[in-house]
Amino acid sequence: MILQTLVQSLRKLRLFGMANALEGQFTQPTTYADLSFEERLSLLLECETTERDNRRRQRLLKAAKLRLPAHLAEVDYHHRRGLNKSQMASLQTGDWIRNQQNLLISGPTGCGKTWIACAMGQMACGLGFSVRYFRLARLFESLTLGHGDGSYSKTLRQLAKCDVLILDDWGLDKLTLTQRKDWLEIMEDRHGLKSTLVTSQLPITEWHAAIGDPTLADAILDRLVHNAHQLKLNGESMRKVNSRLDRPRS
Repeated sequence: MILQTLVQSLRKLRLFGMANALEGQFTQPTTYADLSFEERLSLLLECETTERDNRRRQRLLKAAKLRLPAHLAEVDYHHRRGLNKSQMASLQTGDWIRNQQNLLISGPTGCGKTWIACAMGQMACGLGFSVRYFRLARLFESLTLGHGDGSYSKTLRQLAKCDVLILDDWGLDKLTLTQRKDWLEIMEDRHGLKSTLVTSQLPITEWHAAIGDPTLADAILDRLVHNAHQLKLNGESMRKVNSRLDRPRS
């Protein structure tokens, strides 16, 4: 009865990790018999901390809305596409996020830009950072609607809050004047405060011309490129490579 009461009380207090761990201690009494009260309490607290960390990671992943379930541990280095293991190891520490730096991934279609971006987002969530993923074209569509229905400022505030903003597939479409200004507003809110990850088929040297307005291009890229790490991918499409690998041999 005492155990059930304790467990129920812990669950009412939303201490689910401690409640589950306490039940485990009572179902395996010989395992914990030689531990002091302080040691057993410490184990309960560790379980509660782990439980909360796991729940937070799941919330962050759900909110991130990543396009792909990618993990950096599964990066394929066998196919030559310009990936540097040392640079990737450095990025996996998350220091670029802690230092409010950006990450730019460029390369031809199919080389794995979106996959790596999502893997970086997964890593960031695991480290406790908030992440949001958008295809840039769709984000611009949402912001355009926001100008009309009054939600524009609210959307900008939400974008400014997340620790890592992933903008995928920049450069596929020509930007309008409104879109250029919207992008500048996003970067102005985030510059020096949060990290932005951008992927593009265009080489970074062509981004200025692709934005289409020299003044706005200077302002956007000054806030995006100058404090950024760069991954410049190349080589054959990973989709083609994987297709050949999956093809049955005759």
